[in-house]
Amino acid sequence: MDISRFSLSRHTCKAYDQNMKIPQDQVEQIKTLLRFAPSSVNSQPWHFIIASSEEGKERIAKSTQQGVYSANVQKILNASHVVVFCARTKMDDAHIARLLAQEEADGRFPTQEGKETQNKGRNYYANQHRFELKDAQHWMEKQVYLALGTLLLGAAAMGIDATPIEGFDAQLLNEELGLKDKGMTSVVLAALGYRSQDDFNAKLPKSRLPMGEVISEL
Repeated sequence: MDISRFSLSRHTCKAYDQNMKIPQDQVEQIKTLLRFAPSSVNSQPWHFIIASSEEGKERIAKSTQQGVYSANVQKILNASHVVVFCARTKMDDAHIARLLAQEEADGRFPTQEGKETQNKGRNYYANQHRFELKDAQHWMEKQVYLALGTLLLGAAAMGIDATPIEGFDAQLLNEELGLKDKGMTSVVLAALGYRSQDDFNAKLPKSRLPMGEVISEL
């Protein structure tokens, strides 16, 4: 299978056909892509909110109505689904313990030694970012972008158009969705659906720097 063809065929959709909806079986696949996205030491410092109703998309679109963000309003309203990628605001001991318990329930530790090794390794990296580097929030948000990348490639493989969106007012969206009280903050959005005839980007050739400039081999 030549998976690279999806990177060559996908693009950032600029306009959606509001009458076309993603089938439910593919929505379930999208949920699986998000849930099983990779993260550093399986830290899973995230939550994903998926809006498909008009009301839900309108609530998200409130965060794009001001200034340059307004270019994203119609993308959100006309898309079939919109995903809000949220990061935890704390990597606390309770979350780390919850991860370990879930891994144990899922049978990832054939021995007690394996469980202890996993717990020690995860705590090492989590504590490094919490107490030494003091960049835990940035570290957690980087994991969220791994999930975004997983979704974008997976959507392309399913023939679904997508638009990653950083152009929104995170503070406003956090308030609208009550994320602060849930220990979460919005990081990035992704609109999903099917392009309309107004999607000018679909007609343009892809442009990237030459292979030799961006890849070196040792």
